[in-house]
Amino acid sequence: MSQPVAGTAAAGSIQIVAVRSRADLGRFIRLPDRLFRADPYYVPPLHSERRAALTPKGNPFFGHAEVEFWLAWRDGRVVGRISAQQDELSTNKDAGQFGMLVAIDDPAVFSALIRTAEAWLRARGLRRVQGPFNLSINEEVGLLVDGFDTPPMLMMPHDPPYADARLRELGYEKAQDLYAYLCDTTAALPPAAAKLVGRGLPANVTLRPMRWDALEADIAALVGIFNEAWVDNWSFAPITKEEVTHMSRALRPLLHDRLVWFAEVDGVPAAFGLCLPNLNEAIRDLSGQLFPFGWAKLLWRLKRSGVRSARVPLMGVSRRFDNSLLGRLLPLHIVEAMRREAVAMGITSVEISWVLENNAPMRHLAEAVGGRNYKTYRVYEKTLLT
Repeated sequence: MSQPVAGTAAAGSIQIVAVRSRADLGRFIRLPDRLFRADPYYVPPLHSERRAALTPKGNPFFGHAEVEFWLAWRDGRVVGRISAQQDELSTNKDAGQFGMLVAIDDPAVFSALIRTAEAWLRARGLRRVQGPFNLSINEEVGLLVDGFDTPPMLMMPHDPPYADARLRELGYEKAQDLYAYLCDTTAALPPAAAKLVGRGLPANVTLRPMRWDALEADIAALVGIFNEAWVDNWSFAPITKEEVTHMSRALRPLLHDRLVWFAEVDGVPAAFGLCLPNLNEAIRDLSGQLFPFGWAKLLWRLKRSGVRSARVPLMGVSRRFDNSLLGRLLPLHIVEAMRREAVAMGITSVEISWVLENNAPMRHLAEAVGGRNYKTYRVYEKTLLT
């Protein structure tokens, strides 16, 4: 982590303290569990996974970004937290990010946290701030503003309704909305999509699942297509080679070869779809702990009893097929392959997320396969005054 811009900043009875110790990082990680324990839809993340994700040793993001964390204290208790980060790979070169924002419903606490993050970013010459990014655009993104009545899927945030108002009070405006689409896998494809899939694929196109014996090559192909396909998207940041290696290791327990599909054109990967069992469903009652019995429960649920929901966090089609019929057909066939295999595994619902509000092709795909827009996440931005 970076050096602090200030050790402690005071805002009335609120003290904002930079995270410097293992104990403070533990408080940072556990705060949502305490504040949101009464929310029936909140899912405590695995504390061990969060600790790894928020440390340079466990997250390659720190290799190309500067990051700082703070806790808000009042009357001897932690009442809020926030991060600020500057990612050198982001295409928004004049913008920094805030993230990991959790606090009690108190405008003063939100203000103290946000002002601290803004000051840190301003000191680095940045002119705009965007967020929440937890920590990268390729990790958890956005603040939940609609769809509070269902639990979040794997790697998706869950926030209290009051957070939106607190940010708007501090001058933050919508930069982008991100949508989550929920698909009933037991339902057949809608007629228009089924008709297109029924036409089949050209003879030079092969549809295949992920290969365990060539996992590194398949992950590399997946990331290559992703970085190419999404480079012009809002606030894009490429996934690095180090992050590819980290991703393949971190996701391995969740990967199922029948839920990751590739389309090859003339033997070259041209499109992919990645579907992951919904880890949140399997850990919902573990209170963030894997010991002493959490590991056994988690492994049983993932490998034996199964989960009934899943999420498609990544899809992509090589740009050489933009604006072509084949470019429309490939993702439809991949989605249908994932749907068919998900049903065979007992998965009854799949979330396609997140989808930028201005990403018309991806929104059309999600709706074409029967997806229902059931959650909205918002990314905010603000100009930093000098």
